[in-house]
Amino acid sequence: MRLTAQEKQEIINIVEGSELSVDRSLQHLGIAKSTFYKWYKAYLDKGLVGLSPKPPGNRRQWNMIPEQEKALVVQMALDYSALSPRELACKLSDERGVFISESSVYRILKSRGLITSPAHILLSAGDEFHNKTQFVHQMWQTDFTYFKIIGWGWYYLSTIIDDYSRYIVHWELCSTMKAQDVQSTIAAALKKTGLKNGQRPVLLSDNGSCYVSSDLKEYLNAQNISSIHGRVMHPQTQGKIERYHLTMKNVVKLQNYYLPEQLMDAIREFVEYYNNCRYHESLKNVTPADMYYGRQEKILKQREYIKKESFKRRRQLFVNEKTLNLKNETLYNLKSTLV
Repeated sequence: MRLTAQEKQEIINIVEGSELSVDRSLQHLGIAKSTFYKWYKAYLDKGLVGLSPKPPGNRRQWNMIPEQEKALVVQMALDYSALSPRELACKLSDERGVFISESSVYRILKSRGLITSPAHILLSAGDEFHNKTQFVHQMWQTDFTYFKIIGWGWYYLSTIIDDYSRYIVHWELCSTMKAQDVQSTIAAALKKTGLKNGQRPVLLSDNGSCYVSSDLKEYLNAQNISSIHGRVMHPQTQGKIERYHLTMKNVVKLQNYYLPEQLMDAIREFVEYYNNCRYHESLKNVTPADMYYGRQEKILKQREYIKKESFKRRRQLFVNEKTLNLKNETLYNLKSTLV
């Protein structure tokens, strides 16, 4: 599917104005670097005219997406309007057994008027540890964030996220931000996971008073849990839980809450979606639950198989059409000879 000159110009403007590097920006947009720089040179040389696509030839490419698959993309986009092109591409593969790349999904929806601007993500966790975690429960990140309940005042959400899988292990809504609230959250998380004394994770937190208190240190020592703290005034160290809180609050805070139970129901619903349904880009587009329970390798292998089968079907469709056209041409020439 070809982009118009205006769409190419829009992408060039997005990349030029992005705070991310050119490589990262193009990666999010699904545009090859060589293609972008070809557009960019033509744009600098001839302006908008240089971006106008050349007239298409008559030759059909073997890997063109069939019309019925394009229709399926549009239907799923209408059924799941909250999903991005990346998430739709994953859902098509996992649930319909059809491989269509993220960039192709984007272009199909763009051509139908279902996307009004490039799918561009500016926010990311960033600044990860140099030595990344290698398995589940190697390290937990924990932090507080806050909500205001009308008529009740401020409440504080204490969350524990597994660093390796980004799975929300446990959360509690508290009326204070004290060391006892942190202890309660950790104790519930340990009970949920059933971790033995020799399997305890390292706990990463910021330098809030509740996390550096002597009471919490005594509790962690008794539980055989080591703790580390991020650099002062550098929240990126706890980037994964900071990013989760931002994503969660962008959804949960769309509503007003008049009772703590209402807020808890909304958080519970989001955590269920986040853990089990949300395709996470940094996890190769599997869910945190897939990583947490070790299903990711099987899913990725299945997707690779579906990709190969989809290409095989398109190639066979191309061969069949080419053979049919050749037969029709031969029949036409034969009739012309007889006449």
